[in-house]
Amino acid sequence: MDIATTAAAPPKFELLPSRQFPEWLAEHHLSLAFTTYQAGKLFLVGLQPDNRLSVFERTFSRCMGLWSDGQTMWMSTLYQLWRFENALAPGQLSQGYDRLFVPQAAYTTGDLDAHDLGIDAAGRPIFVNTLFSCLATVSETKSFKPLWQPPYISRLAAEDRCHLNGLAMQDGSPAYVTAVGESDVADGWRDWRRDGGVVIDVPTKEIVGRGFSMPHSPRIHDGKLYLHDSGTGRFGTLDPASGTFTEIAFCPGYLRGLAFQGDFAIVGLSQPRENRTFSGLALDDALAQRKASPICALMVIDLRSGGIVHWLKIEGVLQELYDVVVLPQTRRPQALGLKTDEIRRVITIEDA
Repeated sequence: MDIATTAAAPPKFELLPSRQFPEWLAEHHLSLAFTTYQAGKLFLVGLQPDNRLSVFERTFSRCMGLWSDGQTMWMSTLYQLWRFENALAPGQLSQGYDRLFVPQAAYTTGDLDAHDLGIDAAGRPIFVNTLFSCLATVSETKSFKPLWQPPYISRLAAEDRCHLNGLAMQDGSPAYVTAVGESDVADGWRDWRRDGGVVIDVPTKEIVGRGFSMPHSPRIHDGKLYLHDSGTGRFGTLDPASGTFTEIAFCPGYLRGLAFQGDFAIVGLSQPRENRTFSGLALDDALAQRKASPICALMVIDLRSGGIVHWLKIEGVLQELYDVVVLPQTRRPQALGLKTDEIRRVITIEDA
């Protein structure tokens, strides 16, 4: 008897934009880049010549934190920090793309569980070294150089004591960080997931906000400090002087990743994993009250009204995002990866 066999269908993956999301990208002359450590992918989202979405992806293990000014891009990965440079001159196209991000340099850090990163006034990458509960920069001879640690961390140890994760830069210097708890023991932050999250002023080491549920992605925009109260699904602002959090919008997902374009915020949503890290959070109750299920998506929020005006839903195998950045004055970006021969053939020459 013949036995018929069929190959398993490949995992489904779809990007579903709201009706006017492509028009919003075109209107603001920008593209977006976002990371997912779940799938180890860097995604670049722009527009094709016919104004349909252009989606380009490259594989980098456990890619997380992103920073870009549209020409340079930094990204934290499993054991390296990568610097990409745009190889195209203004007005130049490569196969219809107006940005070609080439992985130009990498610092090998080891697996530090590096989260958010920013660039200081001297051009150095500053990153959240989550494993060692500190802010750090790269070293020419070592894995990293520690720069700062929370006031309650008694010593540097590879123990992820408080799950330091978010970084807000201001005027080229670290300004604020977020942590899930104030624990000073190995993996102690897990006991504070529901309401032990803090925001810390980096220069003064003063805790300026308490009571958050797994806060992430602090950012300063137009003089205000924004962040995600991720375990509740709330996006809003924090007044560091009073410690008051003001909600701008509720989003149906676990919030991570935050970028801005004028009066709009671009936020990342993930579907919480069904494990101890994400169980028992207020987000579950908030979704149940709204009769909603968590989604994986990028959402555009109008900061003036709190309305979610555009979105890019991600369905299928991909369920978690980490960071998102705006690529200004960019229509259709692409990047080189390390797994194909393209990187051998792209050669550029610096002016003498």
